[in-house]
Amino acid sequence: MLAAVELLPGRVRAALLDLSGTVLRRAESVFDPTAQDRTGIDAALTEVTQGWRDAGPVGVGVAAVGIVDADVGVVVEVNEVPALRGYPLADTLAGLVHAPVHVEHRARLQVLGDRWFGPGQGRSTFASVSTGEVLGVGILHDGRVLAPPGGRSGAHMKVSAGGEVCTCGALGCWKTIATTAWLRAEARRRGLTEMDGDIMDGELLDDYAGNIALGLVNIQQLFAPGLFVLHGEAAGERFRTRIEERLRADSPSGAEPPRVLVNDNPVDDIALLGGAGLVLSRQ
Repeated sequence: MLAAVELLPGRVRAALLDLSGTVLRRAESVFDPTAQDRTGIDAALTEVTQGWRDAGPVGVGVAAVGIVDADVGVVVEVNEVPALRGYPLADTLAGLVHAPVHVEHRARLQVLGDRWFGPGQGRSTFASVSTGEVLGVGILHDGRVLAPPGGRSGAHMKVSAGGEVCTCGALGCWKTIATTAWLRAEARRRGLTEMDGDIMDGELLDDYAGNIALGLVNIQQLFAPGLFVLHGEAAGERFRTRIEERLRADSPSGAEPPRVLVNDNPVDDIALLGGAGLVLSRQ
């Protein structure tokens, strides 16, 4: 039995899985991300891990947003959740589950999920991309997940010398133009009152896809992963094609032509699968 936890701003998802990556049991809980104390976070983790001790998982893999110190299992900082600053995530979960706990950045675990259980099986180099409220890229390069100390998911790479103020306090981060927050604000600016299919099939969709592609072009220029697997709200053939066209137009010569795949599972468990993959990697 493998166990996995996904820690997001205001929400915790968890699952017990077998060795093939099949989810056997899942749970979810919410907490107030603006709270200054950790009571809500502790309670949410306790709720989603109810009964895990009896299940006897061999380990727990945790996909966490923000800056993570994977060596000690501590969340260093999450801009949107002040109570997570310095949060001892591995120790907290180990006390609840009585099993080894491994913590890593969500984007890095996402690429592990695709490597073990998704379209990345059999590939030594590719990128896995999370889109929506959470933006990030995990990269597998020559069989190893790129995870330098202090490295982040790419959401705060600079794509503009100016631009909007990001949650990190800087200007011009990729996150300011390529997340659901930008999409909602831009829809209001254009006088669009509903985020329905008709709107998303139009000019706004193309602009949003172009903004996501803007950050991925930098990844392709630096690492030439060839394959990009999109997760989250980035769905649909037009969306996929728009991003792939931009990547191919700006890909360095001699590199594998970029190919874009969109996760089409009704429930996207990629971060949880990545947590299971992390446990397998540490056995």
